[in-house]
Amino acid sequence: MNYCELQLRLSPDYTDILTAELAELGFESFVETDEGLNAYIIESDFDEKAIQELIVKYEGQTAIAYEVSSLEKRNWNAEWEREYEPIEVADQVRVRASFHESDARFRYDIVINPKMSFGTGHHETTAMMLEQQLGLDFAGKSVLDVGSGTGILAILAEKMGAQTVLAFDIEEWAVENARENAELNDCPQITVFQGTIADVDPTTQYDIVLANINRNILLAEIPSYTNLLRNNGYLVVSGFYENDAPDIEQKALEVGLSLANRATTNQWTSLSFYKP
Repeated sequence: MNYCELQLRLSPDYTDILTAELAELGFESFVETDEGLNAYIIESDFDEKAIQELIVKYEGQTAIAYEVSSLEKRNWNAEWEREYEPIEVADQVRVRASFHESDARFRYDIVINPKMSFGTGHHETTAMMLEQQLGLDFAGKSVLDVGSGTGILAILAEKMGAQTVLAFDIEEWAVENARENAELNDCPQITVFQGTIADVDPTTQYDIVLANINRNILLAEIPSYTNLLRNNGYLVVSGFYENDAPDIEQKALEVGLSLANRATTNQWTSLSFYKP
């Protein structure tokens, strides 16, 4: 199956907006870059006329340039393998690919082969989520991983002692990838399904909810996460810029959560909330 990669050069202030617009056009995955945004869609679903109309819609507000290229799934992986280097988080977590040797100096060794989903730990938001997790007690806890991608957060949760981990993603290949990575890391307590927060059983509650996802989804869904969170539980979120943090924090406070921790790296932010 071939994919199209759409490379957009635009102001970072408009990446969230364009992500939402492109999702409406059928784009399935997104990566923010130094220049703007890369978006991915099955080649047969790509409509360049719709892209041009979208750019016209916003050209009065921001300059947008784009390029389109064809991308085969297997070539994506080959490209990733050539460039991928292990990452280290807080001297405790090492995230590597299966073709790297393990390093006994790290308490948590996580193997991630990402395919077409994202979440290798290299993006600031993923690394901050992992570091936030290190400050929590997962022993015997139940965990919900929202928009799980590669499954990296769920995997660390189980390695830190979580009793059950439910993870989900809207993308089919992300679900497939997360399941494979869970097996690769010998994490049998992780269950992954394809769907949204609306598909999570509302009668089940969790000790910890993890959500590394975009600002708009967080603002819409934090009340749902809170309803699924047990008293004395924690909600950890990221996927947004530092200037969006006050809106996220305000939404969490409105539903009764208290700010527990904040981390910022290169203008990206992660927040941890406590449910009293």
